[in-house]
Amino acid sequence: MERLTRFLTAEPVRVTAIMRLPLIALIALLVWIWEVDHWLPQVYAVVLGSYAVLAVVWLVVVLRGPVPRWADWTSTGVDVLVLVLLCLVSGGATAALLPVFFLLPISVAFQDRPWRVAILGISTAACYLAVWIVYSKRDDTVGLPNIVYTHVGFLLWAAVATTALCMVLVQRRARVLRLQDMRRQLVSEAMQADERHSREVAEHLHDGPLQTLLAARLDLDEVGERIGDPALESVRAALQQTAAALRSTVSSLHPQVLAQLGLTPAVRELVTQFANRGEYRVEADLDEVGKPQSQQLIYRAARELLNNIHKHARATTVRVGLSRVADRIVLTVADDGCGFDPATVERFVAQGHIGLGSLLARFDAMGGAIEIDSAPGRGTTVIAASPPEPPAGQ
Repeated sequence: MERLTRFLTAEPVRVTAIMRLPLIALIALLVWIWEVDHWLPQVYAVVLGSYAVLAVVWLVVVLRGPVPRWADWTSTGVDVLVLVLLCLVSGGATAALLPVFFLLPISVAFQDRPWRVAILGISTAACYLAVWIVYSKRDDTVGLPNIVYTHVGFLLWAAVATTALCMVLVQRRARVLRLQDMRRQLVSEAMQADERHSREVAEHLHDGPLQTLLAARLDLDEVGERIGDPALESVRAALQQTAAALRSTVSSLHPQVLAQLGLTPAVRELVTQFANRGEYRVEADLDEVGKPQSQQLIYRAARELLNNIHKHARATTVRVGLSRVADRIVLTVADDGCGFDPATVERFVAQGHIGLGSLLARFDAMGGAIEIDSAPGRGTTVIAASPPEPPAGQ
């Protein structure tokens, strides 16, 4: 579930955290190659080493889950402060670290807050100029070369360029999100139409053919009692089997337990039916999740996954879990069967086996996610997470 959560909560701050490590390596490499005459080499080593350790820790934190919105720009502000400090303790304006100032605005250009990128770019130019001023005041032989103002101009231009780039990315991201919302709405409407059609067909079968069949069986029972013909018993058995098949079809089209009692009892009923279909050892850990908005989607996933296990897995032990994790409903179905290569799902779809492929497409379109962990010979674990749900009780 942790891996699935990471997939669901991808954020630009992760890219910054990854790019920070090569930047630190570049800082160490530049100073080592250029042999800068440090003012305070011990302090420089401590600052750079601490910075590297904190960068690695921060990368682990952001990869493990979502972080607060303020964390991305705060970490970038720390980058600027640490770089200024390193410049001051490693030779000031003559240090090899100064070109790194030009890389900082680029490292945050893909964030979704243009004004933050602009502030960072302007702050970077100001810090670059401040380092030169401090060094020129300390060493009267250096002064403040005119090229410094050119460099500051380039940094300000980079701030404008990266801010404009960020604005373009934000607009494109908003357009993509609108298209995703439209797609999700269309899929949702299609699923609702499908559910309405299934309910209508189920009601028609229940109120029409099934009732007619049950009435015919009762009439046959009365005839059998009067004439006592044993041959009618086979006809009665055939009617009984047909009625049972119709009931099963009606239940599949529109499960009453799902509509009346909610998702957990419906999945529990699916697990019970599955256990009766073969010699399985079934372990079910089903939390009460009420009637979430995505219960039809999760129910279909449970039914499809259990059917696949019965048809293809050759499993002996099956584990089914259902729980609410943050704002999502999570279904877990695992077996110890023969397993398969998840990369072959697309090939199965091309061959007409669309069950699992259709499930993946539905979850993707609705804003959910499915993670498949399987390999030939070692079983299969499927984790399905619903689209974000409103808080319980709303």
